[in-house]
Amino acid sequence: MLVNANFDERIVIDTLKSGWVSSPVPGIERIMLDRLGAEDARATSIVRYTAGTTFTPHEHPLGEEFLVLSGVFSDEHGDYPAGTWLRSPHLSVHNPYSNPGSLIYVKVGHLG
Repeated sequence: MLVNANFDERIVIDTLKSGWVSSPVPGIERIMLDRLGAEDARATSIVRYTAGTTFTPHEHPLGEEFLVLSGVFSDEHGDYPAGTWLRSPHLSVHNPYSNPGSLIYVKVGHLG
């Protein structure tokens, strides 16, 4: 899958007017900002977790960064309230969830 994959182009997206796309896990939706690949991709997204949603445990080849925009995002390492930025290195593994619900900016597959 290719979404805004030409990094020589300037891209502007109004995320407040963008449609949400379902993820493989019910209750988790995303707005794809850029993507090079399928589910294991180099990608940048806005991701929305509804309250009580848990994503499947997974590994991040080439790392992950996220910024919590609202709510509280969590994994087995801790709870991350709005305003928290986190970077995990190549081959990091986690089991993310959100008890109250959250909105996060996520970038994966770019730290290699």
